[in-house]
Amino acid sequence: MDTEAQGKETLKYKRVLLKLSGEALAAGGSGIEPETLRSTAEEIADVRKTGVEIGLVVGGGNIFRGLKGASQGMDRAQSDYMGMLATVINALALQDALERCEVPTRVMTAIEVRSVAEPYIRRRAMRHLARGYVVIFAAGTGNPYFSTDTAASLRAMEIRADALFKATKVAGIFDKDPVQHQDAVLLPQVSYDRFLTDRLKVMDATAVALCRDNGLPIRVFQMAPGNIRAVLRGENLGTTVGA
Repeated sequence: MDTEAQGKETLKYKRVLLKLSGEALAAGGSGIEPETLRSTAEEIADVRKTGVEIGLVVGGGNIFRGLKGASQGMDRAQSDYMGMLATVINALALQDALERCEVPTRVMTAIEVRSVAEPYIRRRAMRHLARGYVVIFAAGTGNPYFSTDTAASLRAMEIRADALFKATKVAGIFDKDPVQHQDAVLLPQVSYDRFLTDRLKVMDATAVALCRDNGLPIRVFQMAPGNIRAVLRGENLGTTVGA
């Protein structure tokens, strides 16, 4: 039995939605860092070899963040639309990087940009996934006042994903901010209600409430080589948010 067939037998999840922050493509700065983009694409390409169906939602904070614009006096709706367009730029960059890794990819947007991407149609997205394409969902939900975390939760449920994966800069969810507190403890399991009650800020509360109401498990873990594949195998990595 070859390696790819073995990977298909040991996977815990068949279809997942992976949420990446825009900063994950910028190596901690702003803009898009080519080497970081390439390594991210290679990681996703490696995971796809296991046979899992992958949907992606990427943020736009490395280019423009709607909330920041609003805090500086811009109209909130206008600022959010600019943030949505930033996610389209990231999605196109990630598509190019994935296709350089010979991964067939489709970008679908909630705001029509027909010259460069398909409009989001749920059934078409599910057909793409079933045919082995990686599908990148851009432009959030298409509505202002909603984060890309909420967009990821919504798309995950629409495509009937088995779980929502969120790859972050830290190892998972802690009982307090690990940057400010050296004694912060990693929580391997967190209930939806505790997440919302304790206001743990790894994800947007609206996104978590949406997952809770529809029974969608969330896996939060550090974006590092091999981690996505490890979580797919069901290893106890990072934090699981569930019932």
